[in-house]
Amino acid sequence: MTIQIGNAPCSWGVEFADDPRNPHWETVLDECKAAGYSGIELGPIGYLPENPEKLGAALELRKLILTGGVIFRPFHDPDAWEEVMDASVRTCKALAAHGAQYLVIIDSISPRRAPTAGRPNDAVKMQKPEWDRYVQRIKTIARMGKEEYGLSSCIHAHAGGFMEFEDELEQLLGEIDSDLLKLCLDTGHCFYAGFDPVDFMRRHLDRIAYMHFKDTSPEVKSRVIANQTGFYDACAQGLFCKLGQGEVNFQELRNLLLEHKFSGWCTIEQDCDPQGQGSALADAKANREYLQSIGF
Repeated sequence: MTIQIGNAPCSWGVEFADDPRNPHWETVLDECKAAGYSGIELGPIGYLPENPEKLGAALELRKLILTGGVIFRPFHDPDAWEEVMDASVRTCKALAAHGAQYLVIIDSISPRRAPTAGRPNDAVKMQKPEWDRYVQRIKTIARMGKEEYGLSSCIHAHAGGFMEFEDELEQLLGEIDSDLLKLCLDTGHCFYAGFDPVDFMRRHLDRIAYMHFKDTSPEVKSRVIANQTGFYDACAQGLFCKLGQGEVNFQELRNLLLEHKFSGWCTIEQDCDPQGQGSALADAKANREYLQSIGF
């Protein structure tokens, strides 16, 4: 099998590099390795060391591969372009320094969309002029990643941003050439947004370069959507449960990937509170064991 399984700092609750609640970065690397993974994502830029020698030595010591990294910034906000560009350049440089493959582009949570996360019929939509400029910003970063740094640039839908729902993702994929922008499909965010990732995969297998594996608790999901709970509070309430305990049919997903001869990384992202109940290491081990039990 050519599918490889990695993990990411967000499974340890690391969503923002400067959150004082974050575990030490070496603890995350140690526990990722101890849980049975050979690859890890960069996490928010600035969390893992940006000094290539320091991070390279730490990865080599643990025999970990840096798989990719996420730009989680407000692409929807034209006034935040300097912030988007700074994070993008730094992320690209960090990924290229360690031979990583995937640059994952995510529109971060917008105040206009956060209250309707998970509710496609209630969410405000961009009008065409705003949408066109939004798409152009995504294109600019995708092109930089691909042409200047040799990365596979991938779009990722995320709850509470302007790239969340199935119709938005379909529209974007139709407007940007597949050679420039691939797809990182996140199984949990699909269910959160009201569509089945396996059905979506069947239509876009040729576009998928990378996968994020999450599972969603249907009970928690229904409650947090109804209560308009903030995304990170929803994570702290257990929105993303251990793999195999929620809605995602990972067995069917595995079969589909194998039938398509998918080759590459699938990264577990069990977003959680960095100081929440339970053990990130125990969950990471359980998630790896579950995937092994179904043939990953």
